Amino acid sequence: MPTAVHSCAYFLVGPTATGKTAVAQHLAERRGAEILSADSMLVYRGMDIGTAKPSREERQRVRYWGVDGVAPSESYNVSRFLDEARRCFESATAAGKSVIVVGGTGLYIKALLVGLDELPSATPESREKWQAVFQKQGVAGLRVALEALGPEWLSALPESDQTNGRRLIRALELIEAGMAAPPRSWMAPRSESVITGLAIERAVLVGRIEARVHAMYDGGLLDEARALLEKGWDPACTAAQAIGYAEAVACLKGQLSRGEAIRLTAQRTRQLAKRQMTWFRNQSAVSWIMVTATMTVEDIASRVASDWDQHGPQPVVLSG
Repeated sequence: MPTAVHSCAYFLVGPTATGKTAVAQHLAERRGAEILSADSMLVYRGMDIGTAKPSREERQRVRYWGVDGVAPSESYNVSRFLDEARRCFESATAAGKSVIVVGGTGLYIKALLVGLDELPSATPESREKWQAVFQKQGVAGLRVALEALGPEWLSALPESDQTNGRRLIRALELIEAGMAAPPRSWMAPRSESVITGLAIERAVLVGRIEARVHAMYDGGLLDEARALLEKGWDPACTAAQAIGYAEAVACLKGQLSRGEAIRLTAQRTRQLAKRQMTWFRNQSAVSWIMVTATMTVEDIASRVASDWDQHGPQPVVLSG
């Protein structure tokens, strides 16, 4: 495990469409805090509508980290996230501000709480090969490949990651890079740091997801995807496989109707929310706040603030 630098942060986690971003914005404005986004898609520039990114106006009122950091054609991983986290904590400490970590990418949260091993980078050839397998054969094809090359790697993954295409691709890349065994951090026990999470009844969440997806397409997701393609965006890159964008590209190519694209986007979003809940239940000690359909942002923020006051900021571990 790398040398560690310790700091503390307030956490707000949970599945997509539970209102985490709005609540974090509300609390950051009132506490004068900076926000570190632990969302693997918000980092990509130009991908605003499909990622429900905070507005430019909101980002003028609160300093965000982990948002709009790289071009959609670039690869981004947990190591780069921790580099961004280090810059965030250095900035906040110098300014005398606290940090709110908000997001649903469980691996990023776990890396902050328990640390991360130094891992080799993937070769472009390896990444392209496994991306092609994913495109043609889906998660099933990646699982077959991983079972053949390193079955112990598959068993080391949390259940929620065993159906996560990006995670399976990373495992295959590491095997090809010469790693004989899964990283220790992948097999680390769950963190016992108490972090705050937002949960919501399934029926309400499904309704929110449906509304969000329709709003994305009505708000110009197809135009956003078209603009990215016109700038040379490779539809096979990681960012292009993000929920909503893969369907939007297929729609633009005539492979899906608009209605089919909306249906598949909503379906994939529901599946993501389920994986996120499974991850946090298995990998983190989460103090859950149940969100109801009638609660306002202010109502939820009040509950979150009380939870933070009870448990305090939690220590984070950053590579030094």
